[in-house]
Amino acid sequence: MPEQQPIDQYSVASIYAEMLSRAPENDMRPRIEPMRMAMDILGDPHGAAKVIQVAGTNGKTSTARMIEAGLLAHDLRVGRYTSPHMGRVTERISVDGRPVSDETFVRIWDEIRPHIGIVDEQLARQGEQPLTLFELLTVLAFSIFADEPVDVMVLETGLGGSWDATNVAESQVQVITPISLDHTEMLGDTEAQIAKEKAGIINPGGFLISAAQVPEAADELLAAAREAGVPFRFEGVEFGVAERLPGVGGQQISVQGLAGKYPDLLLPLHGAHQAENFALATAALEAFIGGGEQQLQMENLRLACEHITSPGRLETLRTGPAIIVDAAHNPAGLQASALAVKESFGLTQLVLVVGILQEKDAQQMLHTFFEQYHSLVSDICLTQSTSARAIPPDQLAEMALNAGFREDTVHTASRCDEAIDWAVGRIDEEDQTATGGILITGSVTLVGEARALLGAEDTGIGGAPEAGAG
Repeated sequence: MPEQQPIDQYSVASIYAEMLSRAPENDMRPRIEPMRMAMDILGDPHGAAKVIQVAGTNGKTSTARMIEAGLLAHDLRVGRYTSPHMGRVTERISVDGRPVSDETFVRIWDEIRPHIGIVDEQLARQGEQPLTLFELLTVLAFSIFADEPVDVMVLETGLGGSWDATNVAESQVQVITPISLDHTEMLGDTEAQIAKEKAGIINPGGFLISAAQVPEAADELLAAAREAGVPFRFEGVEFGVAERLPGVGGQQISVQGLAGKYPDLLLPLHGAHQAENFALATAALEAFIGGGEQQLQMENLRLACEHITSPGRLETLRTGPAIIVDAAHNPAGLQASALAVKESFGLTQLVLVVGILQEKDAQQMLHTFFEQYHSLVSDICLTQSTSARAIPPDQLAEMALNAGFREDTVHTASRCDEAIDWAVGRIDEEDQTATGGILITGSVTLVGEARALLGAEDTGIGGAPEAGAG
């Protein structure tokens, strides 16, 4: 008799399947009123705790996880909401550094389901679409955090800022990671337009902490902060990375914060961009805990660094040959990760396994791959995830040729597992198992599938898998 699937795991899967029947992940709608309706009907769970909100183009999830680790090191109970997930949907809603339990996910969904129906009915009467997938998950996250309850919510925007579902909550600290061109069809085709939309999270009573930005984006953020009457601090002006030394398993960094300097921290992540994300997170912690005027305790920052993880971000899943996954999915993200690969991994040969989704600037991404890796890459294998939005490999192969890759180095595979097998075989053929590597990148969905195939899990902040987690 076949082994029965645990009911809690089945229930999480069935709830997510129900959510997927609605407007999909990439169909976020420029509206906020439905979220206000839902919060009102549910008793305002979005106001149950203080909020640190994170927007931007690249580095949002890593920065949110760093802020979470810092808050936990200060003995605060933390709820973190990020997207998308790589394995299971419960990864998006974290309580005290761990994905929410299946039991809590199912229980809270069952409690709010009738109220969701009321909101959908009201929207239908107004001629509006029902709550979208992202709106539903955001409502569920707020409800879980209120039920726990948590002291602080760290909320990553899904897309944009002013009309993002998370922006129904008023945050005490607003964090803006580097802004570049992405989702231009919805956010605008210049950095200034995108920054103006993301600046919508800045509200009176807040505190803006921003990464270094191109001048046009910085001007928009400054204008929004001044209009809201909030203090603002920018990387490279009031805070930043003072020193950085790459090493095995990560890097040693010293950070100049808003209220003090924090030397010789061991950050277990690769790349200058992750050091900059940590400086941004440190400034956000200073703003939240002491209004930017109180120095953090070094032992708390060291403890935070010990527990920071960022699954799917230059993560090594296997060795001999090295198999590295990275979820960068736009040209700016790919450039940052390429610099880190060349700096940190000491590879003599690299095979790229690339899959890209339809809404991305695939041609420019492939140009970036060629510009950054042409001297190191021996072959590129174009593939696709199981997402309906994945660009077919043959189409990507044509783009790769247009980007400058030679025809004899361009290959295709219809599935992620086939692409990985082919790439490993290619490294073996060249007898580069000890010093060669494979980089799987281009989309979160492809990286998620690769992690599942190779047995990786998101166990939260330095923890073990939860009982019953699949």
